[in-house]
Amino acid sequence: MILHVYFARRFMLAFLMICSVLFALVMLVDGVEQARKFSGLDLGWQRILGLTFLNAPQTINLILPLIVILATITLFISLARSSELVVTRAAGRSALRALIAPVFVALMIGIMAVGMLNPIVAATGNRYLQLSESYRAGGASALSISDEGLWLRQGNADGQTVIRAWRSNPDASVLYEVTFISYDMENGPVRRIEAASAALIEGAWSLQGVKSWPLTPGVNAEANAQYFDDLQLPSSLTLERIRESIGKPAAVSIYDLPTFIGQLKQAGFSARRHEVWLQTEFARPLFLMAMVLVASAFTMRHTRFGGTGVAVLMAVLLGFGLYFIRSFAQILGENGQIPVLLAAWAPPVASVLLALGLLLHVEDG
Repeated sequence: MILHVYFARRFMLAFLMICSVLFALVMLVDGVEQARKFSGLDLGWQRILGLTFLNAPQTINLILPLIVILATITLFISLARSSELVVTRAAGRSALRALIAPVFVALMIGIMAVGMLNPIVAATGNRYLQLSESYRAGGASALSISDEGLWLRQGNADGQTVIRAWRSNPDASVLYEVTFISYDMENGPVRRIEAASAALIEGAWSLQGVKSWPLTPGVNAEANAQYFDDLQLPSSLTLERIRESIGKPAAVSIYDLPTFIGQLKQAGFSARRHEVWLQTEFARPLFLMAMVLVASAFTMRHTRFGGTGVAVLMAVLLGFGLYFIRSFAQILGENGQIPVLLAAWAPPVASVLLALGLLLHVEDG
């Protein structure tokens, strides 16, 4: 038990060290990228730094398997150089038993990543999008889906417009039973429009079956209402931005994702991408455990045998290969080529079995 705790502590220290180094590197690279992206807006270094901090958790969440691989490599190479691994083997401890503690720590890291890091990434990612849109256009553009339908918000320097639609076609190009409420920056709501349908075209909404009410104080809205067969309203939204907002499962906390999937289906959208993402998040702890097993299969050897650099390179390359297969299976699942559960769970299970096979081959020859 003492040895398990020792290995677990060493692995956790290696993980935290590598995570800190990569976080600093991500902050440096992303800070330069944010400064380049907003170079024409004169935001100041405080806002650039804030945007960088908001965007960093998403990158760390993405490279978490790489961090686990590097932490495992660091652990076992340090144990091999100090001959602690040789002493462990001489005491009768097999390779698989020595891996119990690192694998358990990787499992805990995966559970914390799903339960804690995922909501943080969703919150910081949404805040980053809101601030970046606000800095670019002078007003935020946002999308929300609830039991009351689909809600959009578009803005510019003059004001905001809130859009509510009861349903949409699957690709979000046409909204049905739509309400537009325009707000002035100083005087509040100034206009209400209801339309049977609204199609987003280049730089505008094309409305059909329109009724418009002025909301100016002191004016009878119903008496001054106007009817139009068709009407065009300027818009700062694009189909790509709407689809990106709908189609980014990482922007929704895992605790809210099941409800959001139901609301997507109710609004007429396809929720398959979100279903695959949800199952992939559930399978993440298993995949991180596989990364520990893969890295240990190449590095649980004494340094006097040589070839340490090649072994490290092979471990990293195999880890990248398994990550690519996982991403490829996720894409196939999102496109409906394979079932959702198979897309999410097959790569982690296959990775664990492959790593166990390599470990047993190294251990028993």
